[in-house]
Amino acid sequence: MDDRSFAAAQDFLLSAKTFWSTTMYQALRDKHAAAKKTASGDAGEPVAAIAHALEDTTQYQFYSWLERHLQRMKYVGRYGLVPYHHERRDELLATFDQSIDADNAVQIDGSLTLPAYYTGVDIHQHPGGVWSDDVAGMIYERGARTTTPLVGVAEKDVHERFTDLALGERTPAKILDMGCGFGKSTQPFVRRLPDSSVDAVDLSAPCLRLAAYGTRESQASNVRFRQMNACNTDYDDGTFDLVTSTMVLHELPPKTIEELLGEAFRVLSPGGRMVHLDFYCLPDAFRRFVHYGHARRNNEPYMQPLAELDLSALVASKGFVDVEIKPFQESDHIDLNANDAWRFPWTVIAATKPSEAAQ
Repeated sequence: MDDRSFAAAQDFLLSAKTFWSTTMYQALRDKHAAAKKTASGDAGEPVAAIAHALEDTTQYQFYSWLERHLQRMKYVGRYGLVPYHHERRDELLATFDQSIDADNAVQIDGSLTLPAYYTGVDIHQHPGGVWSDDVAGMIYERGARTTTPLVGVAEKDVHERFTDLALGERTPAKILDMGCGFGKSTQPFVRRLPDSSVDAVDLSAPCLRLAAYGTRESQASNVRFRQMNACNTDYDDGTFDLVTSTMVLHELPPKTIEELLGEAFRVLSPGGRMVHLDFYCLPDAFRRFVHYGHARRNNEPYMQPLAELDLSALVASKGFVDVEIKPFQESDHIDLNANDAWRFPWTVIAATKPSEAAQ
């Protein structure tokens, strides 16, 4: 396929997703509101009651079908990301390899055993996941550009906004980015703090190679990318001043989330800060119902278990203090109190490792 046809098709899918996330979401919301008017005693309305009222309706079935199949077409349709990148595999990998093979830009661990929860699901409907193909990182990067259709292209990126919040007035000397993917979450810290050292770890070798490629393109020298399980790193105790992750927790089973939080505590220096960005704060049962449905339709089996965790208690149980869990505004024009469009329940999970005197 030629580049123009591919770009036009992907733009069409993004427009359709915007229609789905606004007009169709509003119709579903209104259908729920009408159903509530005919019900009695709906205070504390459970998700199961909403499912009973909506799942057999035309509005919900069309809403669900479109969400599932827009994502499928995005990846494997005639003009999908997978066929487009596979047609250009040799060309893409040639440029890629010439850049990262020049020095130790990325550390790949060929002996690393990938967890079953990671390899057992085609996450986001990405065929084979983000780990099993040499061009998987490139496919993932291209797909991520349309993950949040309500965020305008002229606005500050979600990752830039998160970096602002994570840093605040701090200038940490050593930073660890857990589950860095293709480096989009890492790069704002690298750019903002050229005198600090940044380590970024992930399970996906294809994503890490793409992250290293981007680093060489920007000529950054204060970052290294390593293939490693974030729940079991080889760093010494107290190595980092700041530990972060972006959209990682919801892709982990609850037990693994607990392990990751414990590892974050271990590698933080006393007084160090942990800040994660993920999907957690759901203000009402209707949005919780839609979120749970999204998890099923998008092949994200651990999204609902995360939403049902007592995350504040879990973080505190690892020894953290000053635990803060609050909604995150991903765009200037997003009203966190409005319910006029589908959006991820962006949430910041932050906490501090006590200083030595407080331990």
